[in-house]
Amino acid sequence: MHHADRHLSCRCPGRSPTGRGFCCRVGGSVWRALWRSTLRRQLAADGKRAPLRRPRGDHARDPPSGLVSARHTARPGRDVTVIPAIKAAAVSAVALTTVAALLAIAWHLKHPLLYAVRPLETPILLAAAAFGGVTAVRGRYGWWPAGRRSLVLCVGALALLTLGREFEFAATRHRVIEGSDDLRTLGAHFVVGFREIDEVEALAANGLIGGVYITRRNLRHGLTALAADLARLQRHRRAAGLPPLIVAADQEGGEVSHLSPWLERLPPLSSLVRDTDPAPLVERVRRYGERQGVGLAKLGVTLNLAPVVDLRPALADGRGDFLTALASRAIADDPTLVGEVAEAYVAGLADAGIVATLKHFPGLRRVHADTHLRRASLSETPEALEPDWLPFRRLAVTTETAIMLGHVRLAALDSEHAASHSRVVVRNLLRREWGYTGVLITDDLNMGAVYGEGIDRVAAQALAAGVDLVLVSYDPEQYYRAIGGAAEALARSEIDRDVLHASCERLTRLRARHSPGKDQAPETARG
Repeated sequence: MHHADRHLSCRCPGRSPTGRGFCCRVGGSVWRALWRSTLRRQLAADGKRAPLRRPRGDHARDPPSGLVSARHTARPGRDVTVIPAIKAAAVSAVALTTVAALLAIAWHLKHPLLYAVRPLETPILLAAAAFGGVTAVRGRYGWWPAGRRSLVLCVGALALLTLGREFEFAATRHRVIEGSDDLRTLGAHFVVGFREIDEVEALAANGLIGGVYITRRNLRHGLTALAADLARLQRHRRAAGLPPLIVAADQEGGEVSHLSPWLERLPPLSSLVRDTDPAPLVERVRRYGERQGVGLAKLGVTLNLAPVVDLRPALADGRGDFLTALASRAIADDPTLVGEVAEAYVAGLADAGIVATLKHFPGLRRVHADTHLRRASLSETPEALEPDWLPFRRLAVTTETAIMLGHVRLAALDSEHAASHSRVVVRNLLRREWGYTGVLITDDLNMGAVYGEGIDRVAAQALAAGVDLVLVSYDPEQYYRAIGGAAEALARSEIDRDVLHASCERLTRLRARHSPGKDQAPETARG
């Protein structure tokens, strides 16, 4: 039986005695016609004419001249043109699948997951489009005719989409750099990462950002060079009559020590809990915080994104947080102990002039998804989460710290938005019920839990909710999309200007708790 006639058991109405229904008979006829038409076109292109099926009988072993190569000796009854057709279809399928994948990348051009190859992203896509177009037009590699036409259309779409996305981003960036009163109003609420200081120098001088985030990639030229760069940014701010930049870092101790080894790498806070030192725990933790804070202050840091006050989860609870690694970062699983240790650590940082940040509210202990990669939610009620929130509530009242909002949804309060951009969580729970008057900062908006919702939309919702600082650290170029979306929301009155004004007052109080360092880089800093 011809392979086009093979069929599974047919269940359509009107089946014939052979078991094939009307739709199957028609579909089979159409498929055979298309298949034979394709083979005829291929033979015509090669200047050959031959029967579509091998002759049977005495001459079955003698294929038509030039139709079958020595490598493809056909068996009796086998279609001698099947192998070239399969090859053409396979080449076309592989090419179209590759272009489809490249189209998906072009649609998400400048995605944070591709940040490592950002300089090569657009050139690679355009080169792939050019190569695919040339090979398809020239008809090499045995293209299936329909596949070749489809490929030409796809690579054209790939080139247009890539250029369109690139121009769209360039236009957004240009609008932001030009600056406007609304952009400067919003810029005071953005903390942005960078690779080279030139990327943020103009933004800082023009009031388009309120702070910068520094990490290991900024220390390629050494500690002294980075300290000098940060001091230069602060001088630009003073010359422009702007408040000092907030300089944030992520120096928890242990594995999350993003400024080490340039700054001293201290063990995690949890190690102090297990330590057998006879000195009181609170005293040891406070000295630890001050020691860490002195190094940060010499560099020019004003806000440390620590401590982690999430309760430690069980090691075998099925967590999928290999990027968060909460089990090794959390202080302990006892909320009272976590509160005591965190309070002493915050006091130690304050002794060195550094403001601490409690993270990651509403807590990651019960979360089994990694918010770096995908959405996560908590199904428990606020009453059930009270033990997890005890360290946050204790320090929110007794200390002057910031709180980092994680990208976790509190389903019982707001199932539509993560805590980082939820009005219900920010206004009703934290501001009204808890009475918290400190600074709220989001976790990085490049994280997968919220980036897929649109970084422009999430940034606007966070500011509208009353969040004070929006963090865009891993992929700094996303800042332009984020503030662009916030500016559009402000123009549509989706962000209340009174909310922004109240937020600015909280940021002023935050800056007042820190005395900026000297303009010059410290001589004691190690390169």
